[in-house]
Amino acid sequence: MQSVKRLPKQEKSTIKTVCNIMITVLVIAIIIWSFTGIPFTGIKDQAGKITASIFDGLIHPDLDYVWRGDGEDLISNLVATIAMAFLGTSISAIISVPFAFWAARSKYKHKFTSATGKIVLTFIRTFPEIVLALMFIKAVGPGAFAGVMAMGVHSIGMLAKLFSEAIENLDGGTDEAVIASGGSKLNVMMFSTFPQVLPEFISNTLYRFELSIRAATTLGLVGAGGIGTPLVFALSTRAWSRVGIILLGIIVMVTLVDFVSGSIRKRLV
Repeated sequence: MQSVKRLPKQEKSTIKTVCNIMITVLVIAIIIWSFTGIPFTGIKDQAGKITASIFDGLIHPDLDYVWRGDGEDLISNLVATIAMAFLGTSISAIISVPFAFWAARSKYKHKFTSATGKIVLTFIRTFPEIVLALMFIKAVGPGAFAGVMAMGVHSIGMLAKLFSEAIENLDGGTDEAVIASGGSKLNVMMFSTFPQVLPEFISNTLYRFELSIRAATTLGLVGAGGIGTPLVFALSTRAWSRVGIILLGIIVMVTLVDFVSGSIRKRLV
């Protein structure tokens, strides 16, 4: 039996050091190249004044805008933003389940089938939410419905990918136990697959809901409803007190949603 030649430890260390140096030089070169492609025009003369006005609005917010009862106040818009994110996430979570089983790799189906599913999910994730919102605004008109559709479609790509990974990481022993006891494929799905993946599905959906809350605050900037719409109006009219109270409302909303969602996810996983 021929003996395998091994490199001396010192030679291995030298090769590893050279590789690390080459990677470091390559990363630095990419960073320098990235800076050369960005035209830096400098800071405008009014930047300091505008920044001071924004902070003054945060310190002296327009408290009268918090609640007026006309449906156009801060609380009403924040509730509408949460409703948009919740509805968009719920729609995408339901639609993502069949996409997830399509894209998940399994020994029971051909690799080409899961590959096509992954390609479709990658294609869906390619379109940013703002681009989808602009497309839906042209199709259904401006408003919250366009925002819900944009978040729903975009979330399918991400949620289905996470769901498919959860399905791929399943313990196959439970499936085999159900089959050995005479269970059908439907029994395997009902009593083995879904009980294992359901906590992971709910956890990923809650995480996506947190991201949708942030997305819903920006979709209003292009006319897709939510708190972003009054925010862009306040910015355009330089109503810094209104901007301040809206920003404070967004901070409180995002913090509360993250806390509640994080607490639920810790109990599930």
